[in-house]
Formats: sequence, structure tokens, C-alpha cells
Amino acid sequence: MIVVDIGRYVAGPYCATLLGYLGAEVIRVERREGGEDRFIAPLFKHLDGSPGEGGLFMQTACGKKSLAIDLSKEEGRNILIKVAAKADLLIANLPLDALTKLGLDWENFSRINPRGVLVTQTGFGAEGPDRRKGGFDGVAQAMSGAMRLSGTPDHPVKAGAPYVDFSTAAFSAIGALAALMARDKIGRGQHVETSLLGTALAVMNSHLAEQSVLQLNRQGTGNRVQTSAPSDVFPTRDGHILVHTVGDNLFRRWAQMVERPELADMACYQGDQARGDRRDGLCEIMAQWCACRTNAEALAALEKAGVPAGPVLSLQEALDNPQAQAMSFFRHVAFPGLPRAAAVVDLPIRFSALDAGLSGAPPKIGEHNEEILTRLGYDTAEINALRADGVI
Repeated sequence: MIVVDIGRYVAGPYCATLLGYLGAEVIRVERREGGEDRFIAPLFKHLDGSPGEGGLFMQTACGKKSLAIDLSKEEGRNILIKVAAKADLLIANLPLDALTKLGLDWENFSRINPRGVLVTQTGFGAEGPDRRKGGFDGVAQAMSGAMRLSGTPDHPVKAGAPYVDFSTAAFSAIGALAALMARDKIGRGQHVETSLLGTALAVMNSHLAEQSVLQLNRQGTGNRVQTSAPSDVFPTRDGHILVHTVGDNLFRRWAQMVERPELADMACYQGDQARGDRRDGLCEIMAQWCACRTNAEALAALEKAGVPAGPVLSLQEALDNPQAQAMSFFRHVAFPGLPRAAAVVDLPIRFSALDAGLSGAPPKIGEHNEEILTRLGYDTAEINALRADGVI
């Protein structure tokens, strides 16, 4: 299966990455000087002081091939059309106007490649007042209600991890695979569309469903969960832990652990929402319990009681976490210029029989130009001419 990735940043490129981890050949089409997403959070500097490849690129480009062409030139656009015509999947998180200028909107793409599947990601979808607006992860978080619940009434907070971008990539990959399965039945491709706003609303749906029915107008309480308790981040003698107590059985175990077993039988604490409504008192009991214990002592007691909890780790501690090491979540990937190999999370799915996952380093700019152009029918003289004309 051939996947052509003409997207940027996360939603499109990581969708292609996931499909590559599942065995597809992925061709990344980018500018001659490299796409701007190559250099986000640079991991080194070149000798001239310019930024080198960054952390995002290491995450979203492993195993891909790079075709670097100038799409402002007609011959560059012709090359892209030829590549797209042979693709099983074309992935593009680009504005509709940009796709149309490239001749790769759905109408044109389906004409040149009737069996091809076009996967597009936009900020807000193809209809409505915001259809032509660009968007990023944080904008979708803001417009989904998530920031209101993540922060406080006076200080809405965006999640540091761009979960909307990566969830959109995952939804897009699911849609792409479904479209390929449908192609086997109907004999033609189709257009798969996702959006950042749609993803953000899907993730927040339980809260939005509650609001639509009960009109509670919840206000943010930071890390403190409103629908169960005690569920919050608690300081210990040497750090912080997150505890999440959900369900009557877990609450009873927690009450016994903090030596307050009578709480589990009190009428006012029956059911998660009742406990959530009285969260401040229960969290104060937990805070006092944690304050006289170290992280290790608190977590050991919570594990013995069967109450889910975990330490609040730094970035380095997350890398060094023995559980992550035991599961081999990280692969260490070398790239020219890096002072050391970068830790890249492999496909976080295990298969009993399928050989899947990270298969190679990200490509250098235009590393596979000749290979791809030769497959398209260009000979050596034509490739040299394209190089001389600044097309590649």
C-alpha cells in the first residue's frame, strides 16, 4: 500500500506515520528546503546556526520517504499529480483552497485516481461559518469546553499534550482503513474527512451530553474531578501523586486505607456523583493522609488497597520509568546531527501475529527523490534537468 503524505504538523503526518507502522510505504512530499514542521523544537543546530530537525519530526516522520519538490513550479505540481495518481491513500491536512490549487481536491483526485482514497483534516469541517478558518490543537481545545473544565473560572487551561491533533490523526487512520476495506467491496475510493473541532467535541462528549440534558454549567476545578472523589493531585513529602477513586468498591477500599471505613456506609457518600459533590471534604482527608508520607509510601499503600494512583513525573522521569522500559515503549532513533539518539514512542499496539511498528529513521530532505522519480518513469537525464531547474 502506498500512502502519499502532503500534510504538515500532526493530524495529517501522524496519520500517515501510523499507517506506515502498520506496513504501508509512506512518501512525504515537502518543499525543497524541507517542510516547516521538520524544525519544530529543534534537537540540534547546523554549523551555520540554522535549526536542525526537531522532536515533532522525529515523532511524525520515522520510516517515511522524502520527495522534496518545488510546488510553485508547474513541473513540480505535475510530479505531485503523478505520485498521487499511483497512491492508495493521499493524506492532506491542508485548506481546501490549497488542495484545489494543487489539483488534488476530491473532484480532481477521484478523476485521476478512481480507486484512491483522499483523507483530509481541517480545523472545523467543510461546512459552516468557520469552514475556511485555519486551526490548531489549542483552538479546538478552547472551543470544545475542555479548557473551562481543565482550569478554573478565572484561568482556563490548555492541556500541554496536543491530544486533539493526535486523536484526529488516529481517527483519520481508522477512517482510511475503513475506506480501503470498502474499496474492496465497491471498487472505488472515497473522501474521508476529519476535523480538529469534531475530534475535540468527541473527546468531551460525556460532559457535553450532561450539559445538554441537565444544564449544570460546571465550572473548572483544576485537577479536582467533579464526578467522583477523592480524585485529584495530592502533594506528598517528596512529590505529588494523582489518585482517581471511582465506584463504590474503590471508595470502600480507600476509606479503609485512610482508616475511615465508616465513610463508605454514610448515606451522603453513596454513588460517585454524591461523592463528587462533596469532593472538597474527601480530598482534604486524602491530602492530610498524603502529607505525612513519601511518594513511594503513599503509592505502595494505594496499590495494596487496589486504588488507582500514579506519581506525577518529570519529562526525564517519564523517560526513565521502569514500566515504560519493561514494555519497550521507546525506540532510540539516530539522525544525522543529533548529539544522541532520540527517544521515539513506537506504535503503542501489540499484535500476536502482525509485524508492525517503527521501521526506520526519518528521511533527510529529498533523500528519495531519485528512487521515486525513477519509479514514475523519469530517466537520469530528466532527473538531472529537474534538479538544474530547481524543481527538486
